[in-house]
Amino acid sequence: MMLSWKQLILLSFIGCLGGELLLQGPVFIREPSNSIFPVGSEDKKVTLNCEARGNPSPHYRWQLNGSDINLSMEYRYKLNGGNLVVLNPNRNWDTGSYQCFATNSLGTIVSREAKLQFAYLENFKTKMRSTVSVREGQGVVLLCGPPPHSGELSYAWIFNEYPSFVEEDSRRFVSQETGHLYIAKVEPSDVGNYTCVVTSTVTNARVLGSPTPLVLRSDGVMGEYEPKIEVQFPETLPAAKGSTVKLECFALGNPIPQINWRRSDGLPFSSKIKSRKFNGVLEIPNFQQEDAGSYECLAENSRGKNVARGRLTYYAKPHWVQLIKDVEIAVEDNLYWECRASGKPKPSYRWLKNGEALVLEERIQIENGALTISNLNVTDSGMFQCIAENKHGLVYSSAELKVVAAAPDFSKTPMKKLIQVQVGSVVSLDCKPRASPRALSSWKKGDAIVQENERISFLKGGGLKIANVTKADVGTYTCIAENQFGKANGTTYLVVTEPTRITLAPSNMDVSVGESVILPCQVQHDPLLDIMFTWYFNGALTDFKKDGSHFEKVGGSSSGDLMIRNIQLKHSGKYVCMVQTGVDSVSSAADLIVRGSPGPPENVKVDEITDTTAQLSWKEGTDNHSPVISYSVQARTPFSVGWQTATTVPEVPPSEVSGGGGSRSELVITWDPVPEELQNGEGFGYVVAFRPLGVTNWIQTVVTSPDTPRYVFRNESIMPFSLYEVKVGVYNNKGEGPFSPVTTVFSAEEEPTVAPSQVSANSLSSSEIEVSWNAVPWKLSNGHLLGYEVRYWNNGGEEELSSKVKVAGNETSARLRGLKSNLAYYTAVRAYNSAGTGPFSDTVNATTKKTPPSQPPGNVVWNATDTKVLLNWEQVKAMENESEVTGYKVFYRTSSQSNVQVLNTNKTSAELLLPIKEDYIIEVKATTDGGDGTSSEQIRIPRITNMDARGSTSAISNVHSVSSYIPIVLFFIVNALW
Repeated sequence: MMLSWKQLILLSFIGCLGGELLLQGPVFIREPSNSIFPVGSEDKKVTLNCEARGNPSPHYRWQLNGSDINLSMEYRYKLNGGNLVVLNPNRNWDTGSYQCFATNSLGTIVSREAKLQFAYLENFKTKMRSTVSVREGQGVVLLCGPPPHSGELSYAWIFNEYPSFVEEDSRRFVSQETGHLYIAKVEPSDVGNYTCVVTSTVTNARVLGSPTPLVLRSDGVMGEYEPKIEVQFPETLPAAKGSTVKLECFALGNPIPQINWRRSDGLPFSSKIKSRKFNGVLEIPNFQQEDAGSYECLAENSRGKNVARGRLTYYAKPHWVQLIKDVEIAVEDNLYWECRASGKPKPSYRWLKNGEALVLEERIQIENGALTISNLNVTDSGMFQCIAENKHGLVYSSAELKVVAAAPDFSKTPMKKLIQVQVGSVVSLDCKPRASPRALSSWKKGDAIVQENERISFLKGGGLKIANVTKADVGTYTCIAENQFGKANGTTYLVVTEPTRITLAPSNMDVSVGESVILPCQVQHDPLLDIMFTWYFNGALTDFKKDGSHFEKVGGSSSGDLMIRNIQLKHSGKYVCMVQTGVDSVSSAADLIVRGSPGPPENVKVDEITDTTAQLSWKEGTDNHSPVISYSVQARTPFSVGWQTATTVPEVPPSEVSGGGGSRSELVITWDPVPEELQNGEGFGYVVAFRPLGVTNWIQTVVTSPDTPRYVFRNESIMPFSLYEVKVGVYNNKGEGPFSPVTTVFSAEEEPTVAPSQVSANSLSSSEIEVSWNAVPWKLSNGHLLGYEVRYWNNGGEEELSSKVKVAGNETSARLRGLKSNLAYYTAVRAYNSAGTGPFSDTVNATTKKTPPSQPPGNVVWNATDTKVLLNWEQVKAMENESEVTGYKVFYRTSSQSNVQVLNTNKTSAELLLPIKEDYIIEVKATTDGGDGTSSEQIRIPRITNMDARGSTSAISNVHSVSSYIPIVLFFIVNALW
């Protein structure tokens, strides 16, 4: 029984507000499936399954071929739950398509269609069959003609009498499509009676036809002839996805034809395709779209060949790609429900509501399977089904549409009682009551209505966003949510705090065993917030109870200092102070290195003993962050008093073994000599071993002087800048000691062989010339290019007495400074590296400019107001040996500052926009190609106390008005400078 509109609204309110009744529309758990009932079966009933869940529990009804089944006919039908039981099934009345309808108060759904079929096999008619007379060598077809039946059949033939069945081979073939027996070439042994046997694969019933006699004609033997194909597949055969396809082909002919298969497009068969019955059947399991296409059966013998062709087409029943799902949506909203299915041909769609075709109207539309309903109302609620179908089948997808109407309610989604944020952060206050339709939200802070501004904005979901939070934002915020069914309020209290900062952080420390240290961790935090300090040691939380003998937290409420008493080696590692509040957290880390005495040598062994010596070896123990300087070996005998120091051969190899550099064809090896106290006896020296990288054998030499720090190996075969492995060992009169670890060094580089190109010189002033060039081509295999040497001399000097400037390797220009004015200078450039210098470039020259004028700008006059300064001065005229004046620079600064501002002008006047709130110092210089000229006398412009002031570098009577002077185009706005 369907509920009324008012009842649906009431249920919607209950479902949204109370949540006590968990109503659910029907959902199928089991649906009916196709059934075949064997006629004559001892079982006198058929059960079609149907079960659905829902709240309230669904009730059921059934249809047969679109008409309701009268379940009151108890002698024919019985309803067992939702299952339909058909009693004493009859093929004349009960054959057809069945559907189950499940209904509760929320709607109705319809099951998929299930077909009920009846399998039977009647007897052959008893009439005798005519004798078939053929020549020897001729082909023949014996017809079966199965009796009336329903359901799949299989065929076989009896030769003469049971149980002698015809064995199929390349000459004899029984078609499972027609039931006929085909003999490609009749032989005398084939003469006899043939009986067709038909079996139902459903009921296993078997019937036999009348015998067909086969005799030979007496008019001779049939001659050879080309194949004639008698069994072939259709020209077009639809095949379902996933099915097993069997194609039959058999030919009559003399000699017996050979059957072969191929694809017309020439593609090879996939491995899954098999041939059966002496190539008479081609079997394609799990048929897929790539298996579709044209297939050929080729029958061939010595007299010729024949071909049969047919096309397999692919089809697929609809299969869901996207199902519809239950939807709960507010009144007046819009619904978009999409279902999609794949299939071939492409499926079409239709929709049901509560088991009946959905009625379309202006606000209810279906397009490409998608259902849209605009401006929903409660009566739109119900059970909906999307049906995707093509000519090969159809599928159903079911879901419930709940259109709900409810006033706003915060009980399920309450607002946070308290929100804490930092000053300057961004906070969002959520307001998400359950409401149908969606509620409109407004906000109050205290009793004042909140308005949007540059910091405050209303969010799309009803929330409130406050950017750049300040202390003034503290307070109670109320969200008022309202729709046509009512309204509700929710509140949040916003607390704004200052950010937590670490004011004194722990720092890396290097201590010795037994010391006590304090790792500081002090913070500044908002007094409204509780603060908690935690320490982590090597990633693990510090347990102050477990490690109380060493670790202790000290300090006040804003301090979490960590004291470590009696430090041990195990306390080396990373310490992290974590500071947490209810709003934020900060941390700082420090590394603590604990140094101690070295651990004992490990795995000490006596390797060899002679009359006067003992060979000892051991492995290094832990150095405990203090590198081992030396080892002391002590020994004792039954006759000695205690332990005594033993005389040893060297145990310490040279350190800092390195090398490189030198001249062409040299390998330079260097080391730090071993101190005398570690030489352990007379006759101390070094064994130097080296070899090219990748070579097995070492080249060795001896350096007899204990103070020598290097060895140079010279040989023309040494390639420039080649890698060598080197090691340096030690020896004394007692024997050889250990070698240093193997390290790699480069042989000497090759000096540059190419001069820099495109060298040019450009005069910058009366004392500077810039020289530039293109870098020389250089390969890393040649070594490292250290830089360039620039050589220069003047016109009156000698090249041999030239000066030099060096620049780094990546530089391609250099400035020559301190030059004489108005004088020609010559220069050349060459590259250099550790092996030496390369050839010089071609010589170029440039002439320094004349010196700037020695005459300073004279008679500088100023006129100041409270916002600007007007300047004027006399023109500077250059002498014949001086550079021409190209403009002027005005230098100005306040008396309290050292930074000077510069104004460039090509006139003899200037206007500075300056607030005269303190004294200003001003100078003027002429500018030339040769540099800046002599500065004018400094002008001090005092802070202006009245509206106007004037002054000059000469007597005040020389002041002239500059109001008619043309100001320069470029101004400096003082606000941009200070």
